[in-house]
Amino acid sequence: MRNWKKEEEYSDIKFESWEGIAKITINRPRVYNAFRPQTIKQLIEAFDICRERQDIGVVVLTGEGDKAFCSGGDQNVKGHGGYIDEDGVPRLNVLDLHKRIRSLPKPVIAMANGYAIGGGHVLHVVCDLTIAGENAIFGQTGPKVGSFDGGFGSSYLARHVGQKKAREIWFLCKQYSAKEAEDMGMVNKVVPLDKLEDET
Repeated sequence: MRNWKKEEEYSDIKFESWEGIAKITINRPRVYNAFRPQTIKQLIEAFDICRERQDIGVVVLTGEGDKAFCSGGDQNVKGHGGYIDEDGVPRLNVLDLHKRIRSLPKPVIAMANGYAIGGGHVLHVVCDLTIAGENAIFGQTGPKVGSFDGGFGSSYLARHVGQKKAREIWFLCKQYSAKEAEDMGMVNKVVPLDKLEDET
């Protein structure tokens, strides 16, 4: 059992460390760990800290609870111009988060527990590795809610699974089990949910 130490206090995420490992947890389980502008801002800050910290060698990204890794953008805060920030301005700087993850000179491992859907699916795709619990479900929802990939998701997905399969995932918005995701090369390993943290 890892004895995680709290690093910083945030409203939407948990930021902890243990023996060279940072764990960043999206902490909004009541909305299946969907992100809002504030969540993205906090994630970016935590990744920036990880970049500078010499005692952190790897980052694990996950979601609170066992129902969802991340379900993408929080539709409850989506207005006519986009996702509304605390100051009323529509913004969701998810591309900035993708850039932080891709440019981090340390491995980033997605620990997928439950749904990794929509923007949450893209989030795991841009990580270096994905370890999934047996309960994980992967897929896109963007076309169903009038959203598109504003980041690296579609290009990275095509590199993982090929152009045809990537188009299927994006156009049809089907959901895929952890095993199906592993078989198509989207996930590195599938483990029992109760062993997920130990195996990551």
